[in-house]
Amino acid sequence: MNMKKTVLITGASSDIGSEIAIKFAKCGYNVVINYLTNEDRANELEINIHSFGGNCLVVKADVTKSEEVEKMITRTINKFGKIDVLVNNAGIAIDNDIYDKSKDEFLKVLEVNVVGTFLVSKEASHYMDNGTIINISSTDGIDTYNDISMDYCASKAGVISLTKTLAMRFPNLKVYSVAPNWVKTKTVLEMDPEYLEKELERINQKELITPSMVANKVWELCDNSNVISGSTIVIKDGKGN
Repeated sequence: MNMKKTVLITGASSDIGSEIAIKFAKCGYNVVINYLTNEDRANELEINIHSFGGNCLVVKADVTKSEEVEKMITRTINKFGKIDVLVNNAGIAIDNDIYDKSKDEFLKVLEVNVVGTFLVSKEASHYMDNGTIINISSTDGIDTYNDISMDYCASKAGVISLTKTLAMRFPNLKVYSVAPNWVKTKTVLEMDPEYLEKELERINQKELITPSMVANKVWELCDNSNVISGSTIVIKDGKGN
């Protein structure tokens, strides 16, 4: 029987998700790579993990659909027997002005970012005796609000609130949220440089956070029993503050 610990990461084909997957794989975990649309990157991540002897399972699933979440959890348990760590990383943003933002767009962001976190946590919790759930939020849910991202900001505030109530509901688990400022992802680097510079200045962020910094923080939380369950850990900038 495989006695290695297992981590399930939603949205694992993203920049942040893939860094988290690699970090846990290098630390000896079985890794479940969840993706929805980017199959090529998910497969590349699988090859990367296998290249240094890691063990992983790639699962396509929409975190907003209960039946697909249930199948993902079933495949995970059938393959590895348990879930020790769940990282709810899947998320989207649809940035536009309030007068251009439709109800469907607003609801889609809430559905992926909040409802998806709820559904996966609910199903995975059945197989997590003393495990850890880490929800990737954002400082946009705390104090760096942006009016073109009001649905995203609301969703990330919801993730923080959900973290607290999940910690209350599951006292046997450690439940945390990690809230970074701007992260050096492909999407961010493709933004208008002038806009990004103004945003960094507006929130007093000195340097972009790297995806590996987020991954390291997630790993530290899994290995630190001194952090109170329900807490939100903020990462302010790329200097490690």
